[in-house]
Parts: sequence; C-alpha cells; structure tokens
Amino acid sequence: MNFKKTWNGENGISKVISRDSTPLKMLEVDMVKLQPGEIKKYSEKDKEFALTILGGSCSVTGDGFSYENIGKRKNVFDGPATAVYVPRNNVFTITAVTEVVIAVSKSPAEKDYKPVLVKPEDVIIKDLGKPGWERQAHFIVDERLDANLIYVGEAFVAGGQWASYPPHKHDDDNMPVEGLLEEIYYYEFDKPSGFGIQRVYTKEGDIDETYTVKTGDFVEIPKGYHPFCCAPGYDNYYLWIMAGENRGFFMTTEEGHKWLNK
Repeated sequence: MNFKKTWNGENGISKVISRDSTPLKMLEVDMVKLQPGEIKKYSEKDKEFALTILGGSCSVTGDGFSYENIGKRKNVFDGPATAVYVPRNNVFTITAVTEVVIAVSKSPAEKDYKPVLVKPEDVIIKDLGKPGWERQAHFIVDERLDANLIYVGEAFVAGGQWASYPPHKHDDDNMPVEGLLEEIYYYEFDKPSGFGIQRVYTKEGDIDETYTVKTGDFVEIPKGYHPFCCAPGYDNYYLWIMAGENRGFFMTTEEGHKWLNK
C-alpha cells in the first residue's frame, strides 16, 4: 500500500486525492492554482467543502454568499490562513484576483449548514508540545463552525522537531476519549531542499509505512499512529485535514510512549 501522493504545482484543478484513488471514505482533496482572472466552478452533489487559501487572493461566490478579494498571505509561511466553508449542494465559483493556490477539501454531507468565511484573525493559534516535539497549531475550520464531518487546521514545525508526537491515533469510536477520524497531511518547506519523515503504522501491524516528504507531498492516514519529523535546518508547514462525526482532537497516545506526556 502507498498512502503518499504528490501535487506537481500545475495550474488548474488537480484532483490529488479522489474517491477512486484513496482508501479514505470521508475525505477528498483538490489543489487549485489559478492565474489572475481565471475562474473555476464547483458543482458536486452531497459534499461539503473547506477551501484553505495557501497563498494569494481570490473571490468565492455561491448560493447566498459572496466573499470578495479574500486571502492576505503570500504563502503558507506568511501568517494565518483565510478559509471558506461551503455547505453541501451549493454551486460555487473561485475567481483569482492574484495568482492563488487553494487546498479544496471535501467530505460527504447529509445536513445543511451555513457558509462561513474564516478570516486570519479568526484562526486560533496554540503552541503545543515540549522541547523536541514543539509545534504551533492553527485551528481554522474547527468546532466553532457547524459542519458535518470536516475539520481543518495547519501546523508549523521547526527543523529537528517532531509533530503528532508522542504518537497518537484517532481510529476507534470510543468517545469521549477517542473519536474515529480520517486524516490527510499536505506538506511545504521553506527551502526547495527541505524534507521530513512521516510514519503511519498501527498497533496491529497491518500498516507500517515510512515516507520521505517534500513540498507538494500528501500522506493519507486512514488509521493508526502518524508521527512526523522535520529535518534540521528547515522549517515545515503542513495542512491537516480531518473528517469524522466527532470533530475535534479526540485521540489516544501509543501505550509505550504515554510516559512522555507526564
């Protein structure tokens, strides 16, 4: 099995993780790159969307909403994100104001909610971890926003630091301790030669994968533990996209590493 996929940065809509190419049942991701004035239209049935602007600005218009000239950062390292939540069965268009790159996340949806614009000042920022596994987490499309399954944020990891550490998982429906959520990571680094190491493994051993990841790479996490390490000398960004009925950080730490939380 191979949970790693790569976006080559091409213009237009790139369906990087789609229903026919992934083991995930609750998540799909497109990467959208548009030049000024270009327009792309979305019309997909019974799906909710989270649009995370990675860099540049655009307008997003749909049924009952119009968010004009949104997106303030030049790239992912230039401050908190702007994002748009689009409810199911809502035909919408993206119009580029400048060159813009957007991660378009999708999940199955059964209920109707309101569209929401998440501005950079709305993003909740938390410093997590201890020396050796310190990172900054940005909560964007989270429990403050009504949605069916989708839950999105960003993480910033300095060189030599670990994230998703101590190793944790969220693949058992055992609330309120642990929720069943699928996840996807998308990575960027501050220099072209930057890289990191991503593991995905289960306690049962049916999954045991290790990947070298660079800018443009994705890793799917259908289940299991998923620690990540950034190579020294580089700064890392990753977009984390989760989906599940229990939207939130409901997870358990791998038994042998629980002592690290003390």
